[in-house]
Amino acid sequence: MDSSLSLKFDISGMHCAACSSRIERVVGTIEGVEKVSVNLATATARVWAAANRADEIRRNVVERVAGLGFGAALAPEESEAASRYEQARAGELALLRLRFGRVLRMAVFSVPLLVLSMGHMLGLHLPAFLAPESSPRTFMLAQSLLTLPVVAMGRHFYQDGVSALLRGTPTMDSLVAIGTGAAFLYSLAATVSGIVLHDEHARAMSLYYESAAVLLTMIELGQCLEAGARHRAGEAIGALMRLTPETAFRLDADGTPMEVPLAALKEGDCALVRPGARVPADGVMLTGRSAVDFSLLTGESMPVPVAPGDTLPAGAVNGDGSLTMRVLHVGADTRLAQIIRLVREAQGTKAPIARLADRVSYYFVPAVMAFALLSALCWLVFSNEPATTAVTVFVSVLVMACPCAMGLATPMSIMVGTGRGAQLGVLIKNGAALERASRLTVLAVDKTGTLTTGKPALTGLYLLDETGGLVDRTPDGLDADALLGMAAALEGRSEHPLALAVTAAARAAECAPCPVEDVAVAPGLGISGQVLRDGRAYAVTIGSRALMGERGLDVPAAVAARLERLGEDGQTPLLLALGVDGVERVAGIFALADALRPESLKVVRALRGIGVRVIMLTGDNERTARAVAGRAGVEEVAAGLLPAEKADFVRRLQSEGAVVGMVGDGINDAPALAAADVGMAVAGVDVSAEAGDIVLMRGGMEAVLTALALSGAVVRNIRQNLGWAFGYNLLGLPVAAGALHVFGGPMLSPMLAGTAMALSSFSVVSNALRLRLFRINV
Repeated sequence: MDSSLSLKFDISGMHCAACSSRIERVVGTIEGVEKVSVNLATATARVWAAANRADEIRRNVVERVAGLGFGAALAPEESEAASRYEQARAGELALLRLRFGRVLRMAVFSVPLLVLSMGHMLGLHLPAFLAPESSPRTFMLAQSLLTLPVVAMGRHFYQDGVSALLRGTPTMDSLVAIGTGAAFLYSLAATVSGIVLHDEHARAMSLYYESAAVLLTMIELGQCLEAGARHRAGEAIGALMRLTPETAFRLDADGTPMEVPLAALKEGDCALVRPGARVPADGVMLTGRSAVDFSLLTGESMPVPVAPGDTLPAGAVNGDGSLTMRVLHVGADTRLAQIIRLVREAQGTKAPIARLADRVSYYFVPAVMAFALLSALCWLVFSNEPATTAVTVFVSVLVMACPCAMGLATPMSIMVGTGRGAQLGVLIKNGAALERASRLTVLAVDKTGTLTTGKPALTGLYLLDETGGLVDRTPDGLDADALLGMAAALEGRSEHPLALAVTAAARAAECAPCPVEDVAVAPGLGISGQVLRDGRAYAVTIGSRALMGERGLDVPAAVAARLERLGEDGQTPLLLALGVDGVERVAGIFALADALRPESLKVVRALRGIGVRVIMLTGDNERTARAVAGRAGVEEVAAGLLPAEKADFVRRLQSEGAVVGMVGDGINDAPALAAADVGMAVAGVDVSAEAGDIVLMRGGMEAVLTALALSGAVVRNIRQNLGWAFGYNLLGLPVAAGALHVFGGPMLSPMLAGTAMALSSFSVVSNALRLRLFRINV
């Protein structure tokens, strides 16, 4: 769909899966629409359409959805999304309070009605002026008067349900309207005919007022509980949106801080971040020292020390130090905004496992109406039961059916699961990836930044004499700090990761800086130049053994043996040669290594324990790769691979029947990430630009295990929800139709059927909310 445009709409008025399925089908028939996905849990629709007809399709979608009795409005731009989201959440909360108030008012009438109509079954005795035996007319009129206010307060069921039925698109509200309406009208007819025909005693015991009133009250209560649970499900996104402060302290030209609205902050501005305050925008730190809490952005549990030059993402919490920063990205361009955008898009997607529920939901309501009518007719025609039994069956079947539970089973789990993933530093881009991740059989991992920290560090410095033996000082009288300072002075002219490791080690050791002249870089080999120390000029060369060979320098056998051992141990050796008075020789060895992440070994073992085969794919040489793999517990290694060769390796595994996940940096490993069934990209600066289906906000195998464990937990939760939703309807509807009564058992009361229906969707949402507690310990 290269020429496609994705349009997102907010949909109002959906109550059940039949609503979302109907909208999806109707919008899908609009000319120019290529694909449509409607999500009941998030009340949104995503429409993929021809880009050259976008305006026309926008209008058509709004009109078609309105024709079905629902509302559709184009979702707000990202810049407005946060404020609109908070407004919507506040509106939901206010509506929730109103609905709970309505439930209480309905209960004021329903509870006395229940006592009046069913009290005798509990051994309660009514006063003579209300008892059906002595005052049947009063008994019937009192029930009708108590029922009318409840019906009036629940009139939205009839308004929405009947209008949907007349349009030929029945919904769950239609089932409630027909079921309770039939019970109420039957009872009202019995009351009127009893009074008119003076047959009150016979009619008084065949009323269903309490069924209609209690059903409306319980269904309203169930929908309130469900709405409250769905409101809580969005807390993860709300927490992310609240990370950005409303104001920032912008620094004037003279360095004076001035509090301004966040919208007034621009790229290039300098800002002050006070102790305990949130970082207002993405930027680079200029001055100060502190420890910053990234927990809600990356899942890192401990504050991270920061220094000038470090990047600061919007929403991070400053520690005890005062910082200044230069703003790089604001508003919708910040890393936080990209995270929120990805999570919201993921929550609006569907998993393949939901397809059956979607198909069933489309036909469910008409099928239930037909089943209810057929069941009632069967009892009326083929049994000796009174007509009231047919009415009971008709009402019970209609109010027992719950398409909501089927419609919410998948999207609620995805919504809560992806939100929880964002809190743990794992961004899952869509429901399909989440489902595939739960079925992985092979995980291919890049070495650097995944099994290792991705930052080489100096692990050893060896000083050599003329024969290659180890000494405390070189024959020129230089100790380790002097040699490190000279090497760092030269490597300071390079941006190579190994050069940065040498300069970092020199800073940590507080080595004195040295002037450098005549620098020459040998790409891929090393660097050389003149370094001045204590008034003496040294010709310094630092690099690989191949560079020493190019310069005609001999590498003693003892040095060659040490280089071999370092390589076998997974370390990268650099040789340093010193030239004094025209004589140049190898004077030291710098050993550098990309340290293994502390959790890598435990996580690899845990992955093997759940049946996932782990393979290292790396561009490093075989010897270094196997050394690192050995320490990490990885048994299979493919070394010396170019990016395209990694992708070929992944495809080869897939051809053997494996479900393959790939973990990489999203840039060099983009071909392999795209080829894998599930690509997991370690996030760089631009989250939204990362390749892969899952973005790991922090590198390392712990994030990988979190992603796989969370995916498994979400899919299990979806299966539980679907099992409950289908099981409830498959078992409940025959019982409501009187299947137990056929064999001498009880007839299901419409009140119990309605209560079960009201609580079924609440059960599904509550089960999905358990994912908010998901946690994994490595």
